[in-house]
Amino acid sequence: MKKILVVDDEPSIVTLLTFNLEKEGYQVTSATDGQEALEIALMQSFDFILLDVMLPHMDGIEITKRLRQEKVNTPIIILTAKDDPIDRILGLEIGADDYLSKPFSPREVIARIKAIARRMSQNEVQAIDEEKEEIVKIGSIEADLSNYQVKVKGEQIFLTPKEFELLVYFMKRKDRVIDRDTLLDRIWHFDFDGQSRIVDVHISHLREKIEDDPKHPQYLQTVRGFGYTFKEPHR
Repeated sequence: MKKILVVDDEPSIVTLLTFNLEKEGYQVTSATDGQEALEIALMQSFDFILLDVMLPHMDGIEITKRLRQEKVNTPIIILTAKDDPIDRILGLEIGADDYLSKPFSPREVIARIKAIARRMSQNEVQAIDEEKEEIVKIGSIEADLSNYQVKVKGEQIFLTPKEFELLVYFMKRKDRVIDRDTLLDRIWHFDFDGQSRIVDVHISHLREKIEDDPKHPQYLQTVRGFGYTFKEPHR
């Protein structure tokens, strides 16, 4: 049985989501306080987390950030009543997998959960197909697909799950120009109303970790007016 953590300080929303999720066969744990939610998420294992942004003691953005820092990779869907897209972008930038703006229908929540589950299943199948290609290496960058580790010049570096996914996506498509809309679709799995900031921020963070000089990248290069491409530096 799939386990879901529902975090919202509005009892009516918690009750609504719990009723509908349990009807779909999910096992639901709930919390109404940010600090409590973080402690539960760190102590127990869940298949999904539905997380409100505005919470007492600790907001949903900070919880997401802490969980990703602790390498908890459980899919997180941010629930927000705010209309400002910056709040949604921020949540996605620090590691959330999707977002829903209030008010929302339980049917939509369940559809989003199932969509994420399908993508995860597809990724597992792809991982099995790629077993023979466990190491991808270009120049001094080496990505270990089985252990989700990256080394630059022999030194291991820490990447967030999305940064790792983004790097491997580029490395497997060396020399191809990839536009932002394609990256939004393939890495974040949705079209975020034409917004490209989330892509640019992740590219910037990735360059800080893999490039000798992030302002003059040798690997992850910008193709002005088109997107980005991954190159092997000339020796």
